[in-house]
Amino acid sequence: MTATPAVKLIPGAEAPDFTLTDGKGEAHRLSDYRGKNVVVYFYPKAATPGCTTEACDFRDSLAGFKGHGYEVLGISPDPQEAIASFADDFSLSYPLLADQDHKVALAYGAWGEKLLDGEVVEGLVRSTVVVDPEGKVKLAKYQVAADGHVAALKDELGL
Repeated sequence: MTATPAVKLIPGAEAPDFTLTDGKGEAHRLSDYRGKNVVVYFYPKAATPGCTTEACDFRDSLAGFKGHGYEVLGISPDPQEAIASFADDFSLSYPLLADQDHKVALAYGAWGEKLLDGEVVEGLVRSTVVVDPEGKVKLAKYQVAADGHVAALKDELGL
């Protein structure tokens, strides 16, 4: 299992900066979003049922998030080609980023042990971290359910 256990982020902590590429190979840095609120959500695998539900919920709520000054970034350990196809297949109009070595997920506390089909495995833990305009963690949620997560997040953020 993980040699270094992931440390979960807490509100007020500095959000770890990162640079990851999207499906087109374009780099995205968290620091590029300074001055804005950013929803950074981690999903295990593109085009699986739960991840598709969550991604489409973010897509369908994107105008509301943006209207309240929030950007949305999705991160998974998938290769660029898989996230490009996922974005195209489901008209996902916000950046999906490839974290194949899961270093960003580990830095955000979104990589570790989880229960999958009754077995404890190591992998990406479905999580969401909201970063404020100064780069601090505003909210961190771990082991969230795919279905209903976006609605609950909107409620918690008052959107």
